[in-house]
Amino acid sequence: MALPEEQVGPLLDEVSAEFSERHPQIRKLFLERFEQVRALLAGEEMSEQRRLLIGSYFLAEYSLESAALFNPSIVPHPDQTGLATGALRFILSLRATGEGHISSITFRAGILHPDDRVEVEAPSGFLTEPRQIPNSRYEKPLFGRKLQEVGLTSDFTRRVVNNLAESFALEELRASLEAEVKRLRMSDGMTREDQTAEQGIWMLARSNYEVQFQPEQQLSERIIFPATPSQRNGIEDARFVRFQNDDGTHIYYATFTAYDGRVVVPELVETADFLRFRFITLNGPAAQNKGMALFPRKIDGVYAMLSRQDNENIYLMFSDNVHFWNEYKVLLKPAFPWELVQLGNCGSPIETDEGWLVLSHGVGPLRKYCIGAFLLDRDDPSKVIGRLREPLLKPNENEREGYVPNVVYTCGALVHNGQLIIPYGLADHATGFATVPLADVLAAMA
Repeated sequence: MALPEEQVGPLLDEVSAEFSERHPQIRKLFLERFEQVRALLAGEEMSEQRRLLIGSYFLAEYSLESAALFNPSIVPHPDQTGLATGALRFILSLRATGEGHISSITFRAGILHPDDRVEVEAPSGFLTEPRQIPNSRYEKPLFGRKLQEVGLTSDFTRRVVNNLAESFALEELRASLEAEVKRLRMSDGMTREDQTAEQGIWMLARSNYEVQFQPEQQLSERIIFPATPSQRNGIEDARFVRFQNDDGTHIYYATFTAYDGRVVVPELVETADFLRFRFITLNGPAAQNKGMALFPRKIDGVYAMLSRQDNENIYLMFSDNVHFWNEYKVLLKPAFPWELVQLGNCGSPIETDEGWLVLSHGVGPLRKYCIGAFLLDRDDPSKVIGRLREPLLKPNENEREGYVPNVVYTCGALVHNGQLIIPYGLADHATGFATVPLADVLAAMA
């Protein structure tokens, strides 16, 4: 603000000339960032050029994929128009890791051709944060249930919630919190329990939000970067699945791991079009640890999920509400040398005529990760009806070295034209594809 006006224009021109080729609509970006810090200026009047320059000083470039691009999942693209007969357009989600080991979700589009060739479209070279939607609505009964699940049941919590409508926006919750804090400070004062409740309510609400990309943004330009306190140190290993609703329509869900630097928390994101994403907390005593993977449809009228509660075994869970998971039971334990340290899923189960095909990961000596597979009964997925004794995929000599050595890992595969298509992370550094006839995999199961 102390810069003379005659210096503002030349400085802005210099910054714009250096960075305009790296960011589309850079002036719009500067103005948007300025609006985020406008409140610090106490309503002072200034030229548009000064606003643009201030915005540039509050921006920092971050290279999302500078360290690694790995742990992919693959789902059919919502748009299957304009393809040759027998081809499938897909969306690949990837875990991108950059400076400070902070992970986010990035995307690629591609085509599985009739001759089994896999084509991944080249990225555009730009990345754009989505617009956070400020007026997301919260349902009071569901929000109240979530508060109970995390132990926020004090008088402070009850008074704040009672002042809300049956459907409320984030700003309405903020107003209710501020009103209760003001009331307490004017009477008996706030206790430590009240302060904990205030922080917990706000953190829970912030963990449930929506973001919106613009249709003109290519898929590779859409980046889902950590946005809440629970995600502060990364969004890890999203497992996307194309879920069939009861009425035959589809929606895409993804479970992922939110990491705040100390604690890992499983969370859920849903989208119908990969333009608008809704983030939702997962609740209940069974919603814990990493590696939750949703079945692609309900089974006997309820949701089903694979999980890993104890860092060793694969578990199976059922729920009548996709946001709440209360009970779990062991489905599969390590049995073979290549998986004795840990066993987990590698994405959502794939429905086949023979049963639910599940890719697994096993950890063996020297933390070597391999990919295996097992088969569950279609009507009763608690029954394991087949299992590979040897790995389906293990790191070869060219895949051992990377960000984390001796690892192959995937967060989801699909079957197309009788082929099992497995995108996989190699050495937690880059991503490759493996294909194998589905019939061969099933025939090899004991």
